[in-house]
Amino acid sequence: MFKGLGIALPSRVLTNQDLEKIVDTSDEWITQRTGIKERRIVGPGESNSKLAVEAAKKALKKAQIAPEELDLIIVATFTPDYLMPSVAVLVQDQLGAKNAGAFDVAATCSGFIYALSLADQFIRVDPGKKILVIGSEVLSHKVNWEDRTTCVLFGDGAGAAVLTGPEKDRGVLSTHLHADGSLWHLLTVKGCGSLYPPCSEDLPREEYFIRMQGREVFKHAVRAMEEVALEALEKNKCSPEDLTLVVPHQANIRIIEALRERLGLPPEKVYVNLHKYGNTSAASIPLALTEAEEEDRLKPGDLVLMVAFGGGFTWASALVRW
Repeated sequence: MFKGLGIALPSRVLTNQDLEKIVDTSDEWITQRTGIKERRIVGPGESNSKLAVEAAKKALKKAQIAPEELDLIIVATFTPDYLMPSVAVLVQDQLGAKNAGAFDVAATCSGFIYALSLADQFIRVDPGKKILVIGSEVLSHKVNWEDRTTCVLFGDGAGAAVLTGPEKDRGVLSTHLHADGSLWHLLTVKGCGSLYPPCSEDLPREEYFIRMQGREVFKHAVRAMEEVALEALEKNKCSPEDLTLVVPHQANIRIIEALRERLGLPPEKVYVNLHKYGNTSAASIPLALTEAEEEDRLKPGDLVLMVAFGGGFTWASALVRW
């Protein structure tokens, strides 16, 4: 079950009005097409691992679990501080979680649910395990600030959850993971891998940043998220009406609204904080979960559905009895 949640956000706020000064765009255009009003951006001294550690400390405090009690740390990210070591081992060191294994998961915007699924499998084998799952991203360093179609979408942040074995039927009921690598070219960052290393003369500069074919991504995202949401409900013999809250990946308000309509849910059953943070990839669901709990929208026994879609393509869902 979810024992404790925590978030961390950079101090700098980048508003739509700020973006109007950088690229050819407007607050009205961004708001209408995305639902985003502002996002957080790292500044000097801020990094992925530092955000992850801050979020983790808050989650551990709420869970009343000491770092040395942790058995495993899983960080979902595709924007690590370094290619090696992983963000997870940096977190392990800075927390003093000396007894924990640690590794990263790269599944872009679906990353937190992928990591949650892994944690759930470990706990099912050994219910006594205590696992820290983090979604943390610094997308501002992967954004081309000259590309007005993508730079308005993304922000930085981290969210963490401490997971333990189920109590009184509360916990993860099921997780569902999917991928389709044939669609990789619709949402990519080609540069800085082993095929195109830094400063490669074979790759244009813009390919070192996020490139997206927005209309195609939208089409696949809505369909995939609906299907994986229904898969979780059918697995557990539930219907959309049984849900207390849906916490979707916060990518675009039009995607979220399309999913809500397809599931036949009223607006109050779908949590949205997209307007404050933009698309924070793997961090978006734990950010939303934490804020939903702080707003008293999650209570013990509630049925909560998480659903995400991201580059790869990957998509996933998790049904949780809170």
